[in-house]
Amino acid sequence: MLRDQAKTKSKDLADQIDEVRASGKLPSHIEQGLDAVRHIGNFAAHTMKSTVTGAILDVEPGEAEWNLDVLEFLFDYYFVQPALHAKRKAALNPKLKAAGKPELT
Repeated sequence: MLRDQAKTKSKDLADQIDEVRASGKLPSHIEQGLDAVRHIGNFAAHTMKSTVTGAILDVEPGEAEWNLDVLEFLFDYYFVQPALHAKRKAALNPKLKAAGKPELT
């Protein structure tokens, strides 16, 4: 989704997240969520140990759900909200035209 919708150029997900965050185009809660996805993914992909106990740090169920929440935020941002906006604009434009006002673009 980052490659197709945000037009990232990088092949690596971590670099794509950096590109999107640097662009400043996403709301901050989505940017922060993407950063969390990167960190949670690192726990899953690379063995990491606690510096306190030495125990391997696994991905917890709540963290996995957070990844799904971030994906849902991205779907909402890139697909749902633009579709809702287009629908509302299409409903308002005839009224604006009838009133002699410029249509929303």
